[in-house]
Amino acid sequence: MADTQQVDPKTERKVARLAKQITSFSRTHGGAEGQVAYLGERGARIVLVGEDGNWGDLVAPSYEIADQAVEKSGITRHESFDGEFAAKVKTGRYEWSRMAGIQVGGPKNG
Repeated sequence: MADTQQVDPKTERKVARLAKQITSFSRTHGGAEGQVAYLGERGARIVLVGEDGNWGDLVAPSYEIADQAVEKSGITRHESFDGEFAAKVKTGRYEWSRMAGIQVGGPKNG
């Protein structure tokens, strides 16, 4: 039986572009793993963690597009951002001053 599902060329291009970015990140960082999080009307966030501990993220216009891009890239996908996966992230001075620093009075200016 033939596949009768229509494929939107615009959606295919978005999936391909995101998968290419994910693959590039993975190559640059010695491999990568990811997690897709629903953002509501804004779409979905793809969080990437490289084997070297560096991390990054991408935003897709929908959860389905994010899911397809992660699958197409071939990286390991996690259902949640916790445990061993979260422990792989290396944080530095920038992250502490931007995220944690906000709660404790912000970065010092001198």
